[in-house]
Amino acid sequence: MACLKFSVADDGDFQVADPAVDLDDRRRAVIDIPWSWLRQVHGSRVVEVTTPGDYAGEAGDGLATASTGAPISVTTADCAPVVLVAERGVAVLHAGWRGLLEGIVAEGASLLERIAGGPVATRLGPCIHPLAYEFGSAELAMMVDRFGTTVASQTVDHRPALDMPEAVAVACEQAGYPRPDVPPCTSSPNYFSHRTRTDRGRQVAVTWLENTNDGAF
Repeated sequence: MACLKFSVADDGDFQVADPAVDLDDRRRAVIDIPWSWLRQVHGSRVVEVTTPGDYAGEAGDGLATASTGAPISVTTADCAPVVLVAERGVAVLHAGWRGLLEGIVAEGASLLERIAGGPVATRLGPCIHPLAYEFGSAELAMMVDRFGTTVASQTVDHRPALDMPEAVAVACEQAGYPRPDVPPCTSSPNYFSHRTRTDRGRQVAVTWLENTNDGAF
């Protein structure tokens, strides 16, 4: 069984720049096993975790595992935390618009297929929505070229915007995974948001496998 936790602001700040002792305490409160986490760079590197704590602090934007008891995590404050569930494993991805263009979802799906079989489910955590996400016209044109016209939207005051949940959904479909449900928007006070409030804090998405007979979720 794959276990998954998307944090809210009440869970505390999982910003990796925080003191290590405080951050370790917050992680242990969720699951008391060494976590794998990355210093995220808005790219497409996805690594395979086989032992708890593998790759901790290395550069990258995605982790995948087919090993039980090995928590993998990403932090976000407007970018999308994406969880791919395969037959025998899971991946967690930090997907901003640059990472989506570079193929972070496809890379995660490809690695997961090699180590854990075919697609089962997709989960998408809180991320920015178009009403709060004004976006440059040149960058929006690149996203439309890659993911289609449905990713172009407008802000609450009718400025060009990127529909991040839709862009992730299209990327998942292109990679052979189901379209995820639309998540809450990080502009809500329940979540940290750098774009809408310049919050310093970060949510965390953490997932791990347990030995049960209950299936993937």
